[in-house]
Amino acid sequence: MLGKTAGGLYWLFRYMERSENLARLISAGQRIALTRSSTAPDEWESIVATAGVREAYLEKYDAFEGPSVIDFILRDKDNLSSVMSVIEAARNNARTVRTALTREVWEAVNECWMLLKDALARRVSDRDLPQVLAMIRQRSAFVRGALHGTMVRNDSYDFARIGTFIERADSTARILDVKYYVLLPSAHHVGTSIDNVHWETILRSVSADGSFRYLHGAEARPRLIADFLILDRRLPRSLAFCYSKIGDNLSYLESDYGMRLPCHDLSDEVCERFRNATIDMVFEKGLHEFLQRFIQDNNRLGQQIEADYRFTG
Repeated sequence: MLGKTAGGLYWLFRYMERSENLARLISAGQRIALTRSSTAPDEWESIVATAGVREAYLEKYDAFEGPSVIDFILRDKDNLSSVMSVIEAARNNARTVRTALTREVWEAVNECWMLLKDALARRVSDRDLPQVLAMIRQRSAFVRGALHGTMVRNDSYDFARIGTFIERADSTARILDVKYYVLLPSAHHVGTSIDNVHWETILRSVSADGSFRYLHGAEARPRLIADFLILDRRLPRSLAFCYSKIGDNLSYLESDYGMRLPCHDLSDEVCERFRNATIDMVFEKGLHEFLQRFIQDNNRLGQQIEADYRFTG
């Protein structure tokens, strides 16, 4: 496969995953803002920080207010990571790799772009926001469903899946890191009701609150939640699950192409770390330090994949 095609597939599905993650972030932020108005500015700030656009946001706005944050993340053209920006980028990539996609995948991406272009043509009102956020999540799921249901399991599928899980792992790690270490007022609050509120928000941000309660009951214990989101391979958005899939798809590429590249070694290194880790080990070394190292390694792997498979070559 040409590097340009591989890169187009990889980034198409990174962008689709990013749009869904941003919608989940806003949904969780709105819920906190409505139920705990005193902490709303901190919550909106954390969403901007998690999305990685804090500096860009502060170039346009002086305060972290709900309407401004929502508009900036959903539809601001100056924000290259806004939902509308990444959906347009996803469609552009899909057009570039059209011959590598099934008709169903292309139509799902194109329909997603058309519907969101209309829905985000103007500021989204508070009344319409839940419906718009649900549409973003649903349309991303339709694209993913078309991929699973119609694509041959070849290198095209592998690059699409690698892009999905690189992006998803980055999002989960950033949510964990920002929520716990930016919003938490003081180390003295660890284990208190304030701390528990933040952990519950983290679960909602990755749509894992129902799964967590099903497996572990209603009590949101921080260490158990961290274990669930980092090491539990049953959760599709946990770091360990994402890397098990990245490792699998990279190994398929290694087998298909008959080449072992530096990205395979990097992936194996991170996968091995998850196989040998326990949540006690993570907390003992420092959750923030663990997550920061993971985010750096995940970014490094993404860059190495781009270099090894010559996405821009």
